[in-house]
Amino acid sequence: MTLPRRQFLRLAAGAAALPIATRLASAQAYPARPIHIVVGFGAGTGLDIYARLIGQWLSDRLGQSFVIDNRPGAGTNLATESVVNAAPDGYTLLMASTAAFTNAALYDNLRFNFIRDIAPVASLTRSAFVMVVNTAFPAKTVPEFIAYAKAHPGQINMASGGTGTVTHVAGELFKAMAGVDMLHVPYRTDGLAITDLMGGRVQVYFVALAGAAELIKAGKIKALAVTTSERSAAFPDIPTVAESVPGYEASLRNGLGAPRATPADVIARLNTEVNAGLNDPTLKAKFAELGSETVPLTVAEYSKVIVQETEKWGKVIRAANIKAE
Repeated sequence: MTLPRRQFLRLAAGAAALPIATRLASAQAYPARPIHIVVGFGAGTGLDIYARLIGQWLSDRLGQSFVIDNRPGAGTNLATESVVNAAPDGYTLLMASTAAFTNAALYDNLRFNFIRDIAPVASLTRSAFVMVVNTAFPAKTVPEFIAYAKAHPGQINMASGGTGTVTHVAGELFKAMAGVDMLHVPYRTDGLAITDLMGGRVQVYFVALAGAAELIKAGKIKALAVTTSERSAAFPDIPTVAESVPGYEASLRNGLGAPRATPADVIARLNTEVNAGLNDPTLKAKFAELGSETVPLTVAEYSKVIVQETEKWGKVIRAANIKAE
């Protein structure tokens, strides 16, 4: 049957509009059931707390429960792989940390590629590390520390929270940029590393500022510098490493990801709602109490950060020949 031209054009236009109408309907209907946020660390850890904070905000805004699914193990790779293999429908999200950016260079046999297989959804926070030393250590500034390290090559023990962790690679980046030789001493927990730092068994540690703040205030450890490009609002008198080692920057970044084929309209809605939370004074204050600043970004901006951080830490890890234990 041959349709009249006017009728054909009307039907064709209606058919062309169907995909758009379907996408709009899906965005308006989302979410229709609870959403899971997969976290690669156990309950009560920093990343878990961050996930619960943003999950509660999103639940209040979107009218659905956000369930925290803790899947620790293999340096967050178990959690990431579970999200890579989940249905790309917006109902499974990943709480991603800087570990996701370092793992590509740390592990030889990953069954996924983070940049290829995880779609960026929203940036959340950025946290500083602080370069701390034992109170008896002779250096009081970063330049003095570098001078001492160069005069005593290989005699300074540098603690970390484990081989390949951000506390480790932050120290390795400092070694490379400052041109100093230090012995890496990995620990299983920050607490053990701090205990040995105060006891003088290790001399320097690049530790999360939030975890060291009270000890710094109490004078039990000495802070030489923060690792972010700007000074910390909580400790404005502590200089940055970059003030002595130009270009140095190390921070812990957190954000949300989703399976790669998740609909763009769903990701856009989540990004909008997350950014609203990151600009909310009450939620910002809660993150600040945990030592983090909120960093609202567009999806494209967050994607760029992921690529840049992955390349940056990959170079450090390969140059230092670091392998996951």
